[in-house]
Amino acid sequence: MYELQKRIEATPARSAWSKGIRNAAIDLLDNLEGREVTEANLLNGAQSWLEYSEGGCGLIYDADIAEAYCTPSELKRCKGGENAPNASESWIQLQARALTQASRLILWAKPFWANQNNA
Repeated sequence: MYELQKRIEATPARSAWSKGIRNAAIDLLDNLEGREVTEANLLNGAQSWLEYSEGGCGLIYDADIAEAYCTPSELKRCKGGENAPNASESWIQLQARALTQASRLILWAKPFWANQNNA
């Protein structure tokens, strides 16, 4: 699993959003605690990433979510998480979208990791 984490850490991330996705993917891997890398295990019993976020499995506070995924100028615009990130989402919904992308990153990197372990 360490190699999978290294593969994800090596994924290029230029934007605050991409860096947040990468960090979320690493956190999701840490939460697996030795279980197989599947989306069901990543979800930790939740049915969706929104349910996962609403259930308190991810970041809980709006300010923490904003810090994880926004640039300094975006943080200023949304007053550090006091205002909604956009007109159609809450911070929890934004986190759910980010976690969806983080899980896709993990599942994308998994075949590379599996091939290295079987070689």
